[in-house]
Amino acid sequence: MSADGDGTRSKSAWTNPLGEFIRGQRQLARLSLREMAAMTSVSNAYLSQVERGLHQPSLKVLQSIAEALQLSTEQLLSQAGWATGASEAGKGAAEPPAPTGTEDAIRADPRLTPEQRTALIGVYRSFVGDD
Repeated sequence: MSADGDGTRSKSAWTNPLGEFIRGQRQLARLSLREMAAMTSVSNAYLSQVERGLHQPSLKVLQSIAEALQLSTEQLLSQAGWATGASEAGKGAAEPPAPTGTEDAIRADPRLTPEQRTALIGVYRSFVGDD
């Protein structure tokens, strides 16, 4: 589908940064949807819908996903566009909080696509190990 002349966007033009981030991190962790579903107590069908942007998960589901992916809930909330803390309200949008590590810096870089983040983290881990 393509954009209509009246300005509406088609499904293919719509982006889903949270779902793409979750999918990229799941693939980086080498987890199937079924494996992640077992780790999160969420059905694999629902996880698939979250990754495709058909559902917006609750905070409880995001926490389960973050734990399964060995990420902080804040990283997932940030990807969802939800503010995490009162201090962000007073900050200017120009300077995000400083990442605490190399992988966090890669995940936080808005210039990278989810696929690029996954690839960079994979290369980084190949050099320093999966410890």
